[in-house]
Amino acid sequence: MSLRVDVVTLFPEALTGYADTSVLGRARERGVWDLVVHDFRENAPGVHRSVDDTPYGGGAGMVLSPEPLARTLEQTPGLARPVVALTPSGAPFTQGVARRLAALEGFTLVCGRYEGFDQRILDTLVDEEISLGDFVLAGGELAALCVIEAVVRLLPGGLGNDDSVVEESFGEGLLEYPQYTKPAQWRGLEVPEVLRSGNHAAIARWRRAQALVRTLDRRPDLIERRGGLSAEELALVEEWRVGNPGPERLNF
Repeated sequence: MSLRVDVVTLFPEALTGYADTSVLGRARERGVWDLVVHDFRENAPGVHRSVDDTPYGGGAGMVLSPEPLARTLEQTPGLARPVVALTPSGAPFTQGVARRLAALEGFTLVCGRYEGFDQRILDTLVDEEISLGDFVLAGGELAALCVIEAVVRLLPGGLGNDDSVVEESFGEGLLEYPQYTKPAQWRGLEVPEVLRSGNHAAIARWRRAQALVRTLDRRPDLIERRGGLSAEELALVEEWRVGNPGPERLNF
């Protein structure tokens, strides 16, 4: 059974174009997932199909009116559940959230615009809110595409090689180790010798050490979230640091 993703938006074309390309497009062709887009302007009353109004209490900008969204969420046959609104005040979107969504049969993403949603929509018709980060976009369409791609990549058949997601960043709460390809020397910079050694055990050990060091240096919050480093991991980091003094900053 393929994953069904419904998206409620004012700009369907912003979703459909990208969803037909690259990883997402190939996965759709293989039947891994399906996209159903709903323009909630079609459920707006009146000749002008207005979907927004001025905010109570004053202030700049316009707020999305509740009725067009309510009609779309309540009256659309087969709309996938849960319903997830993309908002700046939502819970952070992480790899863990992506894995949770990938385990479902489907879900619906609701894209905001202007100054956001009437709170009554969020209180009554939305199951959860997700935020892509501590910044504000003009609308939720780009955020929706990010969520969809992060989820589809985790599905069986979502990528050409399912092993590609096993060791990538955040898979174990760590950043991914550095990657290299041919040529072995480029502009005076060489690929680390261990990667050219053919010693798979040594390569695996090097990659693990690199992931730990890189995460300690760049994202210590991820290490804290994992509950710190194990004794084995500390020993591996120390071993790597002794053999490679220099630019890396280790804080643990």
